[in-house]
Amino acid sequence: MKLAVLMSDYRNGIDMIDRLSADSLGIVFVGNGVYHAATKEGGKASSLLDKKANFYALTEDFETRGITSAGLDSRVKAVTYGDLVDVIFNDYEKVIWL
Repeated sequence: MKLAVLMSDYRNGIDMIDRLSADSLGIVFVGNGVYHAATKEGGKASSLLDKKANFYALTEDFETRGITSAGLDSRVKAVTYGDLVDVIFNDYEKVIWL
């Protein structure tokens, strides 16, 4: 199964990601979840970025929070709402929201 996870929280949900089983996993950072894409804790990236997955961050959400695309971790692809629709419909079979 190809699974996309919309991650809207910065503090919760990481343990849930560990419990998911998918052939292909995409994690889309939305809302406050975009802090996973840019925030460095003690010089280290979010531990969520160590997971085997494709990572996306919603442009509108990280820009609203004062983060630029240059501030994103290199493993994260910036996507607009239109891009996100394409990614979900073309690359994933199921979508969940955490």
